[in-house]
Amino acid sequence: MPPLNKSLAAVPAPAGHTAGAAPAASAGPVGLPSADAVVAHTLLNCLLREVSGPEHQSAVSDGHLLLRLPRRGVLLRVALRRTSLLGAHRFTGPVLEQRGEAWTEIDWRCLAEYTQDELSLRTGVRNEEFLDQIASSHEAVAAALAARGGSPATGRAAAEDAGADAGCAADDDADAVLATYLASEQSLLFGHRFHPTPKARSGDAASWLSYAPEAGAAFPLRHLAVRAHLIAEESVEDGATAPLDRLRPDVPEGYRLLPAHPWQYEMLREHPSLRAAFDRGDILDLGRGGERFAATASVRTLYDGETFLKFSLNVRITNCLRKNASYELSGAVALTRLLQPALTDLAARFPGSAMLHEPAYRSLALPGPDGTADRSLLEGFGVIVREGLSRRLLPGATPLLAAAVADEYPTGPGHISRLPAGAGPRTALAWWTAYLRLLVPPVLAAYFDHGLVLEPHLQNVVVCVDDEGMPAQVLFRDLEGTKLLPERHAALLASLPAEVAGPMTYDAQRGWDRVVYCLLANHVAEMLAALADLHPQTETALWARVRATLQAYADRSGCPPRLAALLAGVPLPAKANLLTRWERKADREAGYVRLASPFAEAVLSQAAHDESTWSETR
Repeated sequence: MPPLNKSLAAVPAPAGHTAGAAPAASAGPVGLPSADAVVAHTLLNCLLREVSGPEHQSAVSDGHLLLRLPRRGVLLRVALRRTSLLGAHRFTGPVLEQRGEAWTEIDWRCLAEYTQDELSLRTGVRNEEFLDQIASSHEAVAAALAARGGSPATGRAAAEDAGADAGCAADDDADAVLATYLASEQSLLFGHRFHPTPKARSGDAASWLSYAPEAGAAFPLRHLAVRAHLIAEESVEDGATAPLDRLRPDVPEGYRLLPAHPWQYEMLREHPSLRAAFDRGDILDLGRGGERFAATASVRTLYDGETFLKFSLNVRITNCLRKNASYELSGAVALTRLLQPALTDLAARFPGSAMLHEPAYRSLALPGPDGTADRSLLEGFGVIVREGLSRRLLPGATPLLAAAVADEYPTGPGHISRLPAGAGPRTALAWWTAYLRLLVPPVLAAYFDHGLVLEPHLQNVVVCVDDEGMPAQVLFRDLEGTKLLPERHAALLASLPAEVAGPMTYDAQRGWDRVVYCLLANHVAEMLAALADLHPQTETALWARVRATLQAYADRSGCPPRLAALLAGVPLPAKANLLTRWERKADREAGYVRLASPFAEAVLSQAAHDESTWSETR
């Protein structure tokens, strides 16, 4: 194969493109892509970030990305809609392979095989699950597109018809606000664009579509009545389990209600101990009933408009089996109780932010052969109670899932193109400045002031906008990802059982990597990319505002060394999802690759000049 730079010189510019030309007025996508394109582009994102990019086997030239898999001996090319300072480019069209002097289109299956070959040669081991998981992800994307209208073209129209613009909030109509919020939770057709198998799942397709958020799933729960002495539960205060009990107030005397995800119930119903308990009358199957719960983006967390319930699912989604481990059940309640002073302080100092608490869990404690609770049932039927939005939501605000706002494609009514941020570059910059002031400071204060590692990635944050679509509040959720720095919380951790305390910690460096990855490389970078799609000329100015927000916090807090290094332009950590998946590691053990910082002075110095050239358009 010829050297990469020689290959670059041979690449003809696409029709109508001039190297170095000014960006188009908008680099946003036209319509939704096919499942084939989504899977191929997602694999390219992963390869560029984790394999070819770090090994200097990629380049941008004449409107294309060129990417070499050096061990497999393949040179690939794809057209670009827009380049990115962080290397998170936007692709368009098919992936091409250089074969002799010609470029030949390859499909997603071929690219997946090339990826498998490259990683096998790189690591010396094979992962026989890999291609099947990519195929599963492709199947799920295709099914989601079909459920939204049968084709990419109609999919966008269906999404745009899902509800009114989020900024309108339907004149405080609570039902309309809830519908808009749920539409945002259920609009993620394609998933994480830096994960090789973002929609992979075990289980048959029919079951998946019955309970998948992408299909708009909403359904009643399965209700079990369990003798009181066989219930396992913890709560931070009296009444914390009331959201469970209210679901079915007519439970027979001596029994307690245990709601179950109906999909999980079907998977566990033939468990021998469970069948024996039914036969003895220790558990009564009350069937499905009560309010319908909607599937949110995580699939296993459901919402009825009042309370989130996080169920276990013995379904593998992306990397992991999505069940609530016993230490996670106890850990959620323990963190809600023990972190109350810190969360109260953060809420007082940053009134535009709040954390949704998880004050209780309930499960089934049927004795196993050794007399202790059968772990498979304890974890399989465990349900965590999470506060509903109304407990924290500011009056008049409309909540939207951050991942839906920042999606590359406009798949729902909460997409950023439907907010005033899309009106013009100056309005977009004002929206961005307000957003950063809400999001960034409380995450940094949690780490530096309280030794808390929050995990504010796009799926863990709810953005709340006012009636003009401007950011008014951010809500953080999912205590499973919240960790403690052990050197700051030694006494607290010592008060907990070792099996609960151990998974609840990160050391300072791993915790900082997690914070910076989730906050900047995942959340801020992707929200910024969605804005830059609308106004490509603003990218440097948008990153300049990120740095200014970090600097403002540093100026108030004495600029801790880790933050000083970040401001100086040290590389940003990005979670290596492809390599983690290939090595079959737990998410907690995921490694990081380092991305060139977008805070380089030479880049940001252009921001002020660029702003002077903008004109406000609507």
